[in-house]
Amino acid sequence: MKEKNYKFNNRKLTLSNLGKIFFPVPNYSKQKVLDYYRNIGPVMLPHLAHRPLNMQRAPDGLDGDIFYQQAAPDYFPDWIDTITLSRADGSPIRHALCNSSAALLYLANQAVLSFHTWLSKTPDLGYPDKLIFDLDPPPGNNFDLVVQAAVNIKNFLDRISVRCGVMTTGSSGLHLVIPLLPRFSFDQVRDTARKIASCFARKSPLQYTLETLKEKRKGRLYLDYTRNAYGQTTICPYSIRTLPRAPIAVPLDWHELHKPGMDSQKYNLSNIFRRLGQKEDPWKHFYKPGEDLMEINKKISVF
Repeated sequence: MKEKNYKFNNRKLTLSNLGKIFFPVPNYSKQKVLDYYRNIGPVMLPHLAHRPLNMQRAPDGLDGDIFYQQAAPDYFPDWIDTITLSRADGSPIRHALCNSSAALLYLANQAVLSFHTWLSKTPDLGYPDKLIFDLDPPPGNNFDLVVQAAVNIKNFLDRISVRCGVMTTGSSGLHLVIPLLPRFSFDQVRDTARKIASCFARKSPLQYTLETLKEKRKGRLYLDYTRNAYGQTTICPYSIRTLPRAPIAVPLDWHELHKPGMDSQKYNLSNIFRRLGQKEDPWKHFYKPGEDLMEINKKISVF
């Protein structure tokens, strides 16, 4: 079947090229991807809504060109919410927002395979509602090292009574996220993230580093806090990644990190709904109440 007309929340969509193979391994069609985003909508939308998007598109699947697109094309229907912002050079750019299940399905039909979102929400885009650490393994893909770093940071934050969530990225590492009250600037949030990361790099210099240059890391795990900046994006929970077998970024309960066979690509199109059938999204109520950044700074000042 090449096309299918679909009515979704009073929106009429024409889904096209349904038989096109998007993931040659293991032979997943565009129809399977659309079915996924149609069904995952109620779980994914709370993480997507009101956040400007950086869309990773693959019109011909993984065997074709894969590219990022920040600007919403002019042909997007007017019911796709957008917001016009300024680039660094002052020129305008119109970002898409995915605020409904119909929008999610429309964007997936436009071959948006991966959804990358801002760390802040409209209308207060200057004030992030989360602080993020991106933990990627050094060469050799030692996921155990990433898990240990995540647990060490979690234990530190537990001692100062600060909530932190963990998510597989669907790629190679983990994201650690602290929910925040959206009252503080990106500069303030990034400074706090740097202080926390610096604490670990200082205490365990043979394990952790803040070096941005790969050649200077010398096998150490990079504690990347730099994504905490205006306009930066991170992979959205429950987004597919543009990798073989269609792995998915999935929030976890902390104890799940120690399950046999756990790695960053543990969940994919073949098993995600089995997981969600057994337990609800661990981040369903994650963002509220957010942490007070000033209180975090007071608590970490003694370390």
